[in-house]
Amino acid sequence: MCQVFISADPVLYESRVRSVRLHGVATSIRLENLFWEVLGEIARRDAMSVPQLCAKLHDELVAERDGIDNFASFLRVCCGRYLALQLSGGIPRDVAIPISSLNAQRVLASEQRPLTSWDARSCEAPQVRAA
Repeated sequence: MCQVFISADPVLYESRVRSVRLHGVATSIRLENLFWEVLGEIARRDAMSVPQLCAKLHDELVAERDGIDNFASFLRVCCGRYLALQLSGGIPRDVAIPISSLNAQRVLASEQRPLTSWDARSCEAPQVRAA
């Protein structure tokens, strides 16, 4: 199992800092290259740059939730959800179809949420029984 993950190109998990403007303020965001690639695909679908996408996500998040504590983590989750929604069929794999053209309620209805029942105990090491 681990070979599937450890054989990834190390460039994918190297982090890179990019500057974006959020509400006119220059801000630095550090993400791994894989996430920057996924954000790039999402942005291109709607004819935006990655900084424009980040600013739009930030502004909409502030309007909806009154802010966020960790924007970089939010962006990573956005990337994971984008890929998961493509797998579930909620977001077409055809990158020529803009995300803004999709019916958000239909997309969300296709979302499979296995992490909603996440249990920290599932990450614990298995118990070894004494003989």
